[in-house]
Amino acid sequence: MKKTSKLKKLENSTQAYSNTERMPVLFLGHGSPMNGIEDNEFVQGFKKQGKQLSKPNAIIVVSAHWETKGTFVTAMQQPRTIHDFGGFPKALYEVQYPAPGNPKLAKELTHEVKPENTIGLDDQWGLDHGAWTVVKHLFPNADVPVIQLSINYTQKPEYHYQLAKQLKNLRDKGVLIIGSGNMVHNLRQVAWDKINEDYGYDWAIEADAKMKQWILNGDHKSLVSFQKQGKAFDLAIPTPEHYMPLLYTLGLKDDQDDILIFNNKPIGGSLTMTSVKFG
Repeated sequence: MKKTSKLKKLENSTQAYSNTERMPVLFLGHGSPMNGIEDNEFVQGFKKQGKQLSKPNAIIVVSAHWETKGTFVTAMQQPRTIHDFGGFPKALYEVQYPAPGNPKLAKELTHEVKPENTIGLDDQWGLDHGAWTVVKHLFPNADVPVIQLSINYTQKPEYHYQLAKQLKNLRDKGVLIIGSGNMVHNLRQVAWDKINEDYGYDWAIEADAKMKQWILNGDHKSLVSFQKQGKAFDLAIPTPEHYMPLLYTLGLKDDQDDILIFNNKPIGGSLTMTSVKFG
């Protein structure tokens, strides 16, 4: 059976690399999985950015919700929509984001990095909620190939920052790279009675403010060494998986990139939705 012309077009989209404009890099504070079906101010922020983006050849997402021993990239033709959460309304589990994968780009990624930074090909994962709940608002037609790059939990922060630097040239090939997590993310400290309010604990506001200051000043060293920044950061980042996607976007940034901070609010005391566009 012959493949449809649409699928062929998607598979061949990366062949036009040299004719595409340089893509920005996004860090998206993805927050609750409910952002996949709600139309709140944060979702509106995602949609606004989506309208300003040129259609990329492909999208790479580094999601807080795919941690692995070793680094992997999804390489299947049609990634499944993963509903990796519990206790939410039925409507959320019914959402499908049928974007195609891009095995060609996945294989290319394995050749982009230094030998000591091996990236393996994965055919099991798919698109977790850190990916599809935000990408669907950027490209609702699911007509851009999407692959995910995992977070190697055995490696230190500097490793992730340096690995991202090796992928910079993909921006010039029409590839949009997205880090999806939350800069401040402490679920144990959430004030559930204020989960829908613009409210942050003092330590959350302090850590978020310093992060934004360092982002704007280009102080990546302080951001990479977040574990040495004191009590506010210890509370803001009790585990690193939601913060690591930010380090990937910092590594992909160039000095000439403009910086835009949006969705700039805390919620529930111990979470921030702060999102950043570089470029």
